[in-house]
Amino acid sequence: MSRRSLAGTVGLGFFAVAFILIAVAFGTPSWLVSDYRITGARLDRLGLWTHCFRSLPDPQDQFQRRFFVGCRWIYDPFTTGYDEIRGYLVPGFMVATQFFFTICFICALIGVILSLLYFLCCGPDMEKFVLLLQVNSIVQLVGGLCGGIAVIVFGSLANRNGWMPGHANNFFGWSYGLACVGVVCCLVSATLLFTDANIQRRKKEHLKDSQTRFELENETKA
Repeated sequence: MSRRSLAGTVGLGFFAVAFILIAVAFGTPSWLVSDYRITGARLDRLGLWTHCFRSLPDPQDQFQRRFFVGCRWIYDPFTTGYDEIRGYLVPGFMVATQFFFTICFICALIGVILSLLYFLCCGPDMEKFVLLLQVNSIVQLVGGLCGGIAVIVFGSLANRNGWMPGHANNFFGWSYGLACVGVVCCLVSATLLFTDANIQRRKKEHLKDSQTRFELENETKA
């Protein structure tokens, strides 16, 4: 029995790409960016966990006496007043995006461990080899679906009027693009690994049947 089928090998390649893209998208602040040609733009860029502003007035201060400038972690405890506008910075759809994409990232991390076991440690002769493939494909499928929900929610609601200033001049950045591609690669990888699991299962069944027939033939000759 071969160690991996073509589907499994290609699936590992897709997952390697998926993990890199998802990890980069998870930690970079360019999901929504402002047009750099607009000199008076208040938003610079934002990600899941970091916001960068050129000059954002406090949305709760009608006299606009306080402005936020530069990049800050969304839960920054040191900037005066930043915690007071957290509800503005992280509305419900952003919480949903963070939640589902975090699950996606965690599934990708688990997938790395399972894929390394599949690639380096386990072989088709092991009893739990097919189960390992099935679990890995399910984990990646869950991650891909959660990531898909995250990018759809963000893409539908992030650039609407009434949230980030200058929405007409804002567009989705490269981090969001990487997230979308990573999610697709994760789903493709899950499909290919599930296919490999079925191939390996059939090989095991065929090998078992062959051994049974061989034993019966020997008994008959004896």
